[in-house]
Amino acid sequence: MESMVLVLGVSAGAGGARAMLTHSDQPHLPPIDRCQVPRRAGGGVEEPVFEAIRQMGAAADRRDELITGAAVTCRCPLHADAIRTTAGRTRLTIVDEPLAQLRYLRFTGRLPTTGSVILYDLGSSGLTITHADCRTDTILSSKRSTVLGGDGYDALLRWQLARGGVLTDKLTSRRHREELSSTRVITAMDTSSGGRAVVTRSDLAELCAAGIHHSASFVRQLIEETGVQPEALILLGGCTRNPDIREELSEMIELPVIYDEEPEYVSARGAVLLAAERPNGDVRMARLRSGALTGSLVPTTIGRRKLVAAVAVTIALGATIAGLLAMDHTAAQPPGGVNAPTPVEVAGIPVTSFN
Repeated sequence: MESMVLVLGVSAGAGGARAMLTHSDQPHLPPIDRCQVPRRAGGGVEEPVFEAIRQMGAAADRRDELITGAAVTCRCPLHADAIRTTAGRTRLTIVDEPLAQLRYLRFTGRLPTTGSVILYDLGSSGLTITHADCRTDTILSSKRSTVLGGDGYDALLRWQLARGGVLTDKLTSRRHREELSSTRVITAMDTSSGGRAVVTRSDLAELCAAGIHHSASFVRQLIEETGVQPEALILLGGCTRNPDIREELSEMIELPVIYDEEPEYVSARGAVLLAAERPNGDVRMARLRSGALTGSLVPTTIGRRKLVAAVAVTIALGATIAGLLAMDHTAAQPPGGVNAPTPVEVAGIPVTSFN
């Protein structure tokens, strides 16, 4: 890989886009510049992506440098199609998100050289769990849930604060949640009434406990479906910054944990590497065809009754969060137009298989 080439990595998601501008041989170092662009309510996933590209292009111009390659990671084909259509003749590499995540972790030496791993990506708009083979970069199985995610946890935090007489908007509750990743206690204030409420990290952990507990059930279900015992659990997405969440997942899933200090930027850092290696076109991940599973079989430890119970509880959690988000939707929109899952997305189908 050519060194000292200025490249751009962008991760696209339902909540918006993150981008980082750096040299191709330095994805692990603090970037030259970075930005986060939220997705506006009702806007397409491509809008924040190209706004992020524009901002990083301006940053390169200020340095009098040229961006020689840009890659965007996408979670699903619909997002990829929207970005590809908007790109037109712009040179752009579109990458399957799990592939970029594996690529960066391999670059940093944290990815096992053999066996498989579980990518547990807990972001603002939902949870994506991917079981991937480390040697072949093949997806063995994958599931996504819009019940479990930062938007839902923000809604639960607002609900708890409201019970204590403190009303906050979406952006404020998100800031409070993110602050609790690095500090144990915060004080939330209602700017209208002057009311105050103390929130601890353990309070937030209790709010998230049901969702985290049942996400562990879905991880075990995914392992059972593939029949392959993974070597490690890789925690990704901004929500995994919370040390209590990481500790709880580690105890429940009982796998070695791999964690990056900036888990929400792992996808963009992997995109940086792929932008330098493959300057144009699509980079897709192979998926194991049905009935072709290989490797060490995992003993069946999860009964159907437990799986049904896990799904039932998650549906109940989703209905609760859906109600809170629906109440938010009828209230005034927060500044910045941050996009959240609709009640239909949250309560419709808790877990969707990508196989």
